[in-house]
Amino acid sequence: MLTSFKKRSPGIALAVGALIGLSALPAMASSHREAPFLTKAPKVDATDFYMFRSYEANRAGFTTMIANYIPLQDAYGGPNYFKMDENALYEIHLDNNGDAKEDITFQFRFKTENKDTKLNVGGKQVSIPLVINGGAIASPNAPGANTRETYEVTVVRGDRRTGTRQAVTNAANGSTTFDKPLDNIGNKSIPNYDGYAAAHIYNVNIPGCGTPGRIFVGQRKDPFVVNLGETFDLINIKAPATAFDPNAERAARDDLANKNVTALSVEVPTSCITAGSETVVGGWTTASLRQGRLMDPAGGAKEGGAWTQVSRLGMPLVNEVVIGLKDKDKFNSSKPSGDAQFADYVTNPTLPALVEILYGSAGAKAPTNFPRNDLVTAFLTGVQGLNRPANVVPSEMLRLNTSIPVSATQNRLGVIGLDNAGFPNGRRPGDDVVDIALRVVMGRLCTLNLGCAPADAPAGALDFTDGAYLDATFVNNTFPYLKSPIPGSPQSAAMQSSGQ
Repeated sequence: MLTSFKKRSPGIALAVGALIGLSALPAMASSHREAPFLTKAPKVDATDFYMFRSYEANRAGFTTMIANYIPLQDAYGGPNYFKMDENALYEIHLDNNGDAKEDITFQFRFKTENKDTKLNVGGKQVSIPLVINGGAIASPNAPGANTRETYEVTVVRGDRRTGTRQAVTNAANGSTTFDKPLDNIGNKSIPNYDGYAAAHIYNVNIPGCGTPGRIFVGQRKDPFVVNLGETFDLINIKAPATAFDPNAERAARDDLANKNVTALSVEVPTSCITAGSETVVGGWTTASLRQGRLMDPAGGAKEGGAWTQVSRLGMPLVNEVVIGLKDKDKFNSSKPSGDAQFADYVTNPTLPALVEILYGSAGAKAPTNFPRNDLVTAFLTGVQGLNRPANVVPSEMLRLNTSIPVSATQNRLGVIGLDNAGFPNGRRPGDDVVDIALRVVMGRLCTLNLGCAPADAPAGALDFTDGAYLDATFVNNTFPYLKSPIPGSPQSAAMQSSGQ
């Protein structure tokens, strides 16, 4: 079956490209621009959600959650760069009893202040048009910054709208307002971005937690990798599986290599988010907008009304390669407790069927077990003995078994790479979820007797890949884990000041 690809005809070559196109194209870099409405509202577009046991040294008792927003940020994207939406509500939800309803929610609200810095031009004080006003920026709310972006965080226990609400506070001074660093404008404006960003990592008191946690919100290098260019150009995937090229997993370009995102990062004591003897915690992130918007003829808009959820992300790739096009916006507005309406997309998925149509003659056969209980296990319940709660309502979310210790050495393929601390047991930034998802959708779990048998997945052993490699070396091993964003101007300040 594997060698049959090597002597494929031009038609089969086209089909190979089409397979990868169908498999990775909808992923669009995990959840970047995955639904029609979000193409119109990129500030509330969640790109990736991570939840994992903290693997920074001496942080074994903590769990980290990272919700990334605003996709495909070009480092040079000034003058306004990529501020969060003041009129949006960003949330990270946790379900710690398996009932598909949030028990703890972290809510983020943002505010931008225009300092209205002026310059004397011909005897008149004139407002400058840029984010900065000369002079290097090295600290929060630096004098040289023309804007200041801040945020507040609220913890809600119970229902996200009617539960008990309490503010997260700065452990150093009790403040409820936190500064978000400016985006990485360039090395002349912010000569030491690593140090500048680190000054925005806050030790925080979280209501209901006896031990302080940490929070960081700011621009980061997009940690996700995906081969987009060759994917769109259907015939140009050079090696769609390691059976054809042992180096296939590294054979393609990461088209997000020069993109940034904005990360909402929270580290909490694990004991603060678990309930009783249940060690599995489910998580997902959402963003909501007000129902009403009135355009102001003088500029801007006025917004009001109830919050309306427009973005949702738990497990990666679900809305891209599982949910049908007609329901993508509907899924983004839904809650896990209502996921029964989307069950057919999981139990009878279209993607493997399309793969077989294109590749059947070359040996790529779709799994034959219906309903696809292996995918139900992966997406909706968690795997028994790994990350399935004792009592679970089937629903889509990341599920992390907090009792599984951190791996001494991370395997990029997570559980299918025999690393139970990785995806789909939560998700670490170094887990290559594209490669994992490609293999799982074609039946890899059947080869492990998880929800189906090896005979149910004729192509389950194929190591499909998009060719864009990712592992733990692509990120840091300390909070907030994601690397500093790519600067808009990579030259050093010394070079620029000397005219080089």
